Amino acid sequence: MQMSLTYNTLGKSELKVSQVSLGTMSLKGGITKLNVDIIHQAHAIGINYFDTADLYERGVNESMVGQALAAVRKDVVLATKVGNQWRSDGSTWDWRASRPYIIKTVESSLSRLQTDYIDLYQLHGGTIDDPIDEIIDAFEQLVKEGKIRYYGISSIRPNVIQAYAERSNISSVMMQYSLLDRRTEMVFPLLQEKEISVIARGALTQGLLLDKPADKYLQFTSSEVLHAKKAVEKTALSLGLSKSSVLLAYVLDSGVVASAVAGIRTLSQLKEIQEAVKQLKQLPETEKESLEKSIRQISYTEHLV
Repeated sequence: MQMSLTYNTLGKSELKVSQVSLGTMSLKGGITKLNVDIIHQAHAIGINYFDTADLYERGVNESMVGQALAAVRKDVVLATKVGNQWRSDGSTWDWRASRPYIIKTVESSLSRLQTDYIDLYQLHGGTIDDPIDEIIDAFEQLVKEGKIRYYGISSIRPNVIQAYAERSNISSVMMQYSLLDRRTEMVFPLLQEKEISVIARGALTQGLLLDKPADKYLQFTSSEVLHAKKAVEKTALSLGLSKSSVLLAYVLDSGVVASAVAGIRTLSQLKEIQEAVKQLKQLPETEKESLEKSIRQISYTEHLV
C-alpha cells in the first residue's frame, strides 16, 4: 500500500510523531542559514519530531533548534536529552545520572530551547549501576511540574532498557536499529508488551547500504556488508523504490518503531529523504525475508538481561 508521511502515537503518550524525523546532531555551528533552512524545510514537508541533546556542541545545538522552531513551537514535538556534563575545560564529558542533576539541568535546556515545556525528555545513556529509581523519580517530578510532558531513554543496553521498561513510565527508547544492526530486537517483545515505542536511529546504515563503498561494520566484514548492499539494490529494483525507501520501510515495519530519525546535514539529503518518504510502502514478507537472509544476525555480548 502506497503511503506518504504518516504520524504514529509514541508509546502510551498523546504525542503524534512523524514516521521519519530529524536528528539535529549533524547540524553544527549554531544558527546558520543552512541549519535553519533545513529545519524549516523539514517542518514544511511534514516532519514534526526534532531530536537534540544538551550534549551536542555544549548546548549550542539546543539553542539553534529552539530559535529555529520558536514560531511553530506548538506544532512540533521537541525532544532533548540529559545525563552528560561537559568538563569545564571542554575536553570531554562525565556521566551525571542523579535526581538533583536532572532537576537542575532541565532548566538550562528549557531556556536554550525557548520553551516552558519539553515534549520528550530522554536519559542520554545509562548503566544498570545507576540509581535508576532516583532517576525515574526525577522525571516523574518534572512531569508533575509540567516542565516535561513525557520521558524516555536513549540506550542500546538490553539490561538498562529492561529496567526502565519494567520500573518506569517511559514512552520511548531511542536506539540504533537497521538492517545491519538488529541486536536490539531482543527487547522488542518487552517493549511491545509495555506499549513503549522505539525511536530508531541509523536506519540508513551510515550510507553503507546506499552509495558509500562497502566497509566493515560492527561484527561484519566488508564482504558481508557488500552482500547485504546488493540485496537492498535487488529489492529496490524489484519494487521500484529507492534504496533509502527500502531501508526506512524495513525499520518502520518492525511493529514497534514509531519514528526513524534521519541525521541530515544538507538540503540535498533532506530532498532525498522527502523522495524516499513519497515512495514508502510496506515491504512484502518475501522481500523482507530476503533482506534478512542477506546478512547474518548478530547479538550483544554484554549488558544482557
